[in-house]
Amino acid sequence: MSFNTFGHLFRVTTWGESHGPALGATVDGCPPGVDLTEEFIQVFLDRRRPGQSKETTQRQEADRVKILSGVFEGKTTGTPIQLMIENTDQRSKDYGAIAQQFRPGHADITYHQKYGVRDYRGGGRSSARETAARVAAGGVAQAVLAKMVPDLQITGYMIQMGAKHINRERFDRDEILRNPFFIPDAEVVAEWADYLQAIRKNHSSVGAMIEVTAVGVPAGLGAPIYAKMDTDLAAAMMSINAVKGVEIGEGMAAAALTGVENADEIVMGPDGPEFLSNHAGGILGGITTGQPIALRFSVKPTSSILTPRRSINAAGEEVEVVTKGRHDPCVGIRAVPVAEAMMACVILDHLLLDRGQTGGERGQIG
Repeated sequence: MSFNTFGHLFRVTTWGESHGPALGATVDGCPPGVDLTEEFIQVFLDRRRPGQSKETTQRQEADRVKILSGVFEGKTTGTPIQLMIENTDQRSKDYGAIAQQFRPGHADITYHQKYGVRDYRGGGRSSARETAARVAAGGVAQAVLAKMVPDLQITGYMIQMGAKHINRERFDRDEILRNPFFIPDAEVVAEWADYLQAIRKNHSSVGAMIEVTAVGVPAGLGAPIYAKMDTDLAAAMMSINAVKGVEIGEGMAAAALTGVENADEIVMGPDGPEFLSNHAGGILGGITTGQPIALRFSVKPTSSILTPRRSINAAGEEVEVVTKGRHDPCVGIRAVPVAEAMMACVILDHLLLDRGQTGGERGQIG
């Protein structure tokens, strides 16, 4: 299986399977001299860790990260950083019944068609557990960003779960880490919990919409054609398991706007250009404007459910598939820290690219 690596200069390769002995990431291109410890990375992994509430899978994994290389006396050396997370709570027997069956809505069938062999235990590489490695790599990126762009802040949160939407008039950023859904609206937490539990008891699952923003991004990151900031961000988010759509700024809603409505007017402020709106989501022509990057993506309902669904097996026989085991009723919940990690990796990658191409020089205005 090829294509397990993403990034241009800051490159991340993930490895391992859901029910293997361990999984992890190899991070190449990290600048030297950056403070980095396992404890720093662990903070990000703890936000993604399963089994922390009744709203997520009850698989109990500590997700303790180990740094095997690339760090000496608490600082990065500039050599590849090897990160490992051991799997400690696999229950592979839960998947014995579907070893030769294909779950509807799952990558089982496409993996089999492409490779002729697949690890059916938890989905192998197609499992959402693979994202733990991305979050660990994102922790490395966050450490570098904290040194290069101290004011940069990346924040992800859920804005929709199934039929439930947040009320943006009650948007409270401080509330995001206070509830298991990562939602910035304290008043709907109990309602969303009841809604999700009803779906779980009905042996089903539900999709979600995640928004992630980056405030304090320098202007001038990205390139006009094949390395656009929005191109790489969209690709990064689409690579997350179960993501089916990505939009930046107004996104799909821009199709209903006029040019007058959509154009972000510009005035000259005391410190340089200022935009009067942000329909572009902080990116124009593939290059950052200095405004906040605003991105959203949709996550499909978890494919592994207890309700019988029609499918076929490897012999081509029609069967009914029931997936036992421990699964997220809404995989979008734990996609929030994954989205933050992917955005951190992409932004850092473009910071390094810009440093190499322009040296940080900028065209002067005013």
